[in-house]
Amino acid sequence: MTIKPLIILPDPLLRQVSKPVERVDDSLRRLADDMLETMYDAPGIGLAAIQIGLPMRLLVIDLAKEDDEPAPHVFVNPEILESSDERSVYEEGCLSIPEYYAEVERPASVRVKYVDRDGKEQEIKAEGLMATCLQHEIDHLNGVLFIDHISKLKRDMVMRKFRKLARDKPAPKLVG
Repeated sequence: MTIKPLIILPDPLLRQVSKPVERVDDSLRRLADDMLETMYDAPGIGLAAIQIGLPMRLLVIDLAKEDDEPAPHVFVNPEILESSDERSVYEEGCLSIPEYYAEVERPASVRVKYVDRDGKEQEIKAEGLMATCLQHEIDHLNGVLFIDHISKLKRDMVMRKFRKLARDKPAPKLVG
């Protein structure tokens, strides 16, 4: 397995809408494993393919606690079929927006249709943290970031900070 570099705000790729996955095969399963490895290394609980520069509708989630056995989930072409009227608030963060957290209100539960790593169509009714995580990662597939769910003032401050960080980042050294 390979740890992939993460795409960081303000990279415009994060705003791209991801394309559906055509077929589930060994190369897609390897990619999902690489994504899980990248997510665990970061560390995080969810990762969309666009966050490693691949605009495809693929995401991985593992909500297992640190001392628990890993419980990875792979979602290919996930689609929210139903959202509850009841709302919940979680403090969210994002591997593509490092070290920034904000409270985000979302539907408390969702019903999601997806294809699993074996190519079988599945459906999940998710509540609590799983519902929040699925919505957060599916947002990524649609070019939406969790900061789009906070006030414009806070979002503008975050964008300014990350633009400045990107500007101030030293250029890579060329070898040769």
